[in-house]
Amino acid sequence: MSAASMPAPASGWEAAADVVVVGSGVTGLTAALDAAEAGLRVVVVTKDVADAGCTRWAQGGVAVVVGDVPGDSLEAHVADTLAAGGGLNDAAAVATIIAEGPSAVRRLQARGAIFDPDPDSGRLARTREGGHSAFRVVHAGGDATGAEVERTLVATAAGQGLPLLTGHVAVDALRDDHGRVTGLAVLDDLGRSGVLHASAVVLASGGYGQLFASTTNPQTATGDGIALALRAGATAADLEFVQFHPTVLHTPGASGRRPLVTEAVRGEGALLLDRAGRRFMLGVHPQAELAPRDVVAAAITRRLAETGAECVWLDATGLDGFAARFPTVYAACRAAGVDPTREPIPVTPAAHYSCGGVVADVDGRTAVPGLYAAGEVARSGLHGANRLASNSLLEGLVVGARAARAVAADLAGPRPMGGPGRVLPAVAGIADRWTVQRAMTTGAGIGRDGAGLAAASDAVEAATLLGAPIDRAGVEDAALTLLAQAVLVAAGTRTESRGCHVRTDFPERDDRWQRASLVVGLDSSGAPAVRSELAAAGAA
Repeated sequence: MSAASMPAPASGWEAAADVVVVGSGVTGLTAALDAAEAGLRVVVVTKDVADAGCTRWAQGGVAVVVGDVPGDSLEAHVADTLAAGGGLNDAAAVATIIAEGPSAVRRLQARGAIFDPDPDSGRLARTREGGHSAFRVVHAGGDATGAEVERTLVATAAGQGLPLLTGHVAVDALRDDHGRVTGLAVLDDLGRSGVLHASAVVLASGGYGQLFASTTNPQTATGDGIALALRAGATAADLEFVQFHPTVLHTPGASGRRPLVTEAVRGEGALLLDRAGRRFMLGVHPQAELAPRDVVAAAITRRLAETGAECVWLDATGLDGFAARFPTVYAACRAAGVDPTREPIPVTPAAHYSCGGVVADVDGRTAVPGLYAAGEVARSGLHGANRLASNSLLEGLVVGARAARAVAADLAGPRPMGGPGRVLPAVAGIADRWTVQRAMTTGAGIGRDGAGLAAASDAVEAATLLGAPIDRAGVEDAALTLLAQAVLVAAGTRTESRGCHVRTDFPERDDRWQRASLVVGLDSSGAPAVRSELAAAGAA
């Protein structure tokens, strides 16, 4: 199937492939390219243009141990990941993904990615980010690693004629009488419907940062893939663990996607100051400004509450060559009227990364036959209660490739004969997006408590009406409504503080929750409910 043979934009069209990949970021394009190279007919579905997702906004880099940094090791990277994850990582998944990182980066380089070299040694340049015990994060374009990764994969896809169906949002999975996924129902920007019949659907659609009023995520991050998987009968876990990036450029009164100030700025020596000019991370954590993200974000939030300030300050004036090393951050600051070479940068936390998602293994397999999930949409066990910085691009590269191999292996034998599949009428609860975002920001941000979570749940419920989404906005609003309900039920159930889930009414870790991930599924009414606790196998 070539790009020229994609369906015409007329309602009711149908097409067929072996595998449909939902999402055109690092995970989706890696999976799609590898599946195509394995001889499968692949179609990539993305609701916007190919590079509009989260990948191109990733600044920091790829955390990877390639063996040329004295004193660093795969074991140290594993240990740092487990420490950041608060006891909820799957240690076997962590070891597998990290061990395959070097080969995944080499494959990306073979596809044309150019990482920054160290000017003295000629090796790849490294930086250090929060929670890492060594300089092991490779980067590109200074602070534009995601943009380089996305450029490489989009160019490779175009060069190989990989079919991309842009401007189409995934609505629901088709399933046969045995519950096996047999394809995907989609809508284009004008609400015209289509069906892609396939033996496998790979979800690589990212997270749900748009649940919150202020986020580093683009408009595409609305949780569509997780909502689709839940409706198809899959489960999700660790949804309450939403990582807030500690340092987002603060502009008074601004909301929506906010410019990220990469953690690498702190990794190279920038200091966090309160409104009085005091370093408040000293004494909070042994690594001070380089503590794991959940620790730094919570400390900033506490200091803002104590001082009544709108932001704290990141002082990078002592860093040499800031504009050359961090061109993306520099440009964003200058656009906001801040010169980071002469004055501290105003920063606040913002919703950044969803550590949980569809329950899947390191090969992307879910409990629903024919449905796979990889990257931020999935709960692979890599992140646990808090993601270690720059492990996300690593996960996308590794698990995207593993998912492609799993699909190829699963489709190599006789394929089940269950009929063409069908999708039920897409009636869903839909609430106004701003109401959802306001409720989640107020009640489920950093520093949650039972009363705030209950109030957020009541607000979302009061605003929710049943309806059938007829366009992209409707599909996204339905997904955000479902994800809000799911996050709130999980956060309300976990009566402790762990990782990036901070309960002010239960401020300590509770060993009862150690190694226990909450599994959420849909009940008979279609509402999210905690079904069970999933042991984090081998977690430290």
